[in-house]
Amino acid sequence: MLAYVAAALFALAYLLLATGTSTETWCSPTALGFVGLAVLAAHLGGASSRLGGRRHR
Repeated sequence: MLAYVAAALFALAYLLLATGTSTETWCSPTALGFVGLAVLAAHLGGASSRLGGRRHR
């Protein structure tokens, strides 16, 4: 699930960068890219497996 969030953040950052949209500092393409990387790192670290869902025995 976190991988989908990271992909959405990367896509949004790319669209903002490609269109040259002027945004605030907290919503810049670079900031969104860094947040996407953090979410992707959390996913690869196994954080999404602890958020719920089915538990395997």
